[in-house]
Amino acid sequence: MNNDIAAGKWKQMVGKAKTAWGELTDDELTKAEGRADKLAGLIQERYGKTREQAELEVRRFFDSNRDF
Repeated sequence: MNNDIAAGKWKQMVGKAKTAWGELTDDELTKAEGRADKLAGLIQERYGKTREQAELEVRRFFDSNRDF
């Protein structure tokens, strides 16, 4: 899913993202604006993952919610 599409649907997807990454706050998820790079950075910081791991999780999240 490209960033434009994700940003447009992001408000609807925040709940699913909160389920996937419960340690992220609602405010952080809102500020991510559905941008994969911002979301990966938050996940990397909060969960202590490598950039590659975080990007993979975000890619899988958007792919699994493609029809949202």
